[in-house]
Amino acid sequence: MASIGVIVHLGREAASEHARELAEWLTSEGHEVRMPEEDAATVGGSTLAVPASRFAEGLDLVVSLGGDGSMLRALELVGEAEVPLLGVDHGQLGYLTEVKPSNAREAVERFLNSEHQIEKRMLISMVLTPGGGGPVIEHLVLNEVVVERSSEVNTIRLAVDLDDDFFTTYTVDGMIVATPTGSTAYAFSARGPIVDPAHRSLLLTPVSPHMLFDRSLVLSPDAAVRLRVDGHRPATVSVDGRRIATVGDGASIECTAARCSAQFVTLGSRPFHRVLKAKFGLNDR
Repeated sequence: MASIGVIVHLGREAASEHARELAEWLTSEGHEVRMPEEDAATVGGSTLAVPASRFAEGLDLVVSLGGDGSMLRALELVGEAEVPLLGVDHGQLGYLTEVKPSNAREAVERFLNSEHQIEKRMLISMVLTPGGGGPVIEHLVLNEVVVERSSEVNTIRLAVDLDDDFFTTYTVDGMIVATPTGSTAYAFSARGPIVDPAHRSLLLTPVSPHMLFDRSLVLSPDAAVRLRVDGHRPATVSVDGRRIATVGDGASIECTAARCSAQFVTLGSRPFHRVLKAKFGLNDR
């Protein structure tokens, strides 16, 4: 029997109802089902609740019912455990979700019968060292790390080191360090390149640069990118759309490819160009 974690979009009733049905079916089949405490409370499944710190222990699969945001939360919960993630789309078409709600049970059965593939996605290991002391903050990141101006200032200065070599100092609204998966997230809005998520690279994209050099850089996956806040203007640091800190002069944000990877369950051919075509409503002719 398998140990299966379930994550649910906390603000979507259809997803909560689906999670209840899925958990009841899995339990009736003899599988262990567990949910983070907040998710369990949403679906009325208190007997399934475990603390977030214990959620990933020994899991064979995590089923995420929601959208890309729910997948990001699931990935954060499993951390470096590399638990396979299956996304069930309860929102608009997502880049990370694999199946429709009506196909969820069949998808889980196919996983349990080893009728699936695993698509590995590169992660960023981010280490934030605040200027002037303070605790170091570390995160695993699927889409992007963003360092950008706070609402009180117009621009910030960010010195960029590549592989411990000083590259240049940008005057910008912000800088994005993205994975190929994140190339269709915030970096896309900043006119960065679209990169197939099966690729491995680090993407460095300036946001509204106040300088002539305004191009994105596509760097080796072995590169080390360090952003250093240069000057008195504060900057905010976000990972995968979630703000984690406001930092000042001398703060350092280092991004490298993580040793672990995200493990997405796939059940057949889902070429990236077809996902792009559907997402952006591109014409057949």
